[in-house]
Amino acid sequence: MRTAIVVGAGIGGVTAAVALQRSGWQVTVLERAAALGEVGAGISVWPSAVAVLEELGVKGVEKASVPSKPAGMRKPDGRWVVSAAELGVEIPVMIHRAQLHDLITAEFGPAVTVRTGYDVRTVDQDADGVTVNDDLRADLLVAADGIRSVVRETLYPQYAGPRYSGFTAYRGIADVELDDGGGETWGRGQLFGFARLIDGRFYWYGTANQPAGTTSEPGVFESWHDPIPRLIAGSEKILQNDICDLTLPLVPFARGRVVLLGDAAHAMTPNLGRGACSAIEDAGALGRHLGGGDGRHLRDGDLLQALTAYDAERRPATTKLVKRSRSLGRFAQTENPIVCTLREGLFTLGGKLLALRKR
Repeated sequence: MRTAIVVGAGIGGVTAAVALQRSGWQVTVLERAAALGEVGAGISVWPSAVAVLEELGVKGVEKASVPSKPAGMRKPDGRWVVSAAELGVEIPVMIHRAQLHDLITAEFGPAVTVRTGYDVRTVDQDADGVTVNDDLRADLLVAADGIRSVVRETLYPQYAGPRYSGFTAYRGIADVELDDGGGETWGRGQLFGFARLIDGRFYWYGTANQPAGTTSEPGVFESWHDPIPRLIAGSEKILQNDICDLTLPLVPFARGRVVLLGDAAHAMTPNLGRGACSAIEDAGALGRHLGGGDGRHLRDGDLLQALTAYDAERRPATTKLVKRSRSLGRFAQTENPIVCTLREGLFTLGGKLLALRKR
């Protein structure tokens, strides 16, 4: 049986393990943390990613999530710019990251072994396989170790890597009673959004322009419209992370027997809500190219050809998402009052035009 090492046990890594398992591979998942699990808050799962999970046999995503049903876009004082009904946007489902992670790892079978507390320091490959830390060896290595990937740095030491977007993000889960459809509120250099989770709690996120490395509180949103202050006050824990993405052009996702996946390959700003979904789609594509249930019979030449095909499929698609998300982030975070006014006008006009087209 073909063997693979997956470095990183986040959403992308565990999905890759399930995909490889279904394609006939013996998989070892390496995780730096002491325990398997996922931290964070909510996550939007778009229909394309839901379809991949269903294809891989992951059960319960729809049952454990709720449509985000965004109510639309507002100004900080609560005035509407455009409603979701006018926009006619595709609606993702919302789920807690830890819950999604549990649903995926529930599909681990005897072919998947997990080693926690394992710190990858070196990766070497030759014509016959890949060696990690002079300790583990396999036919293939999947790097799903995040935006600051050790594996990517080993493969491409000259690559510029992560780039700060100019804004930080706050995230939380609020246990409050609300009768509000959620959506986003855009200000000058700040943005706030929220959506209901299946258990009735609300996932929220806020972004604010500030220098990298600055520790701060989401106090800028205290004067914004209800229920934003209540959501912040109703959260036991608030996470803050500076937002970075990967420098363009992206490096090749495959080099020899090593392949990049998820944030290690194409970390993007969260403005499109597609980061984790893209990692899930990467995993589905990788499993498809590496055997479709017959990976145990994949010859070396076919393996390298399959990885090349994976790169040809996923790198152009995710490059577009990185660019679009970066552009939307700049647009959303602008502090120019003239641009902000024009932005609101464009959204309002766009919503009206879409509404007319539906009549």
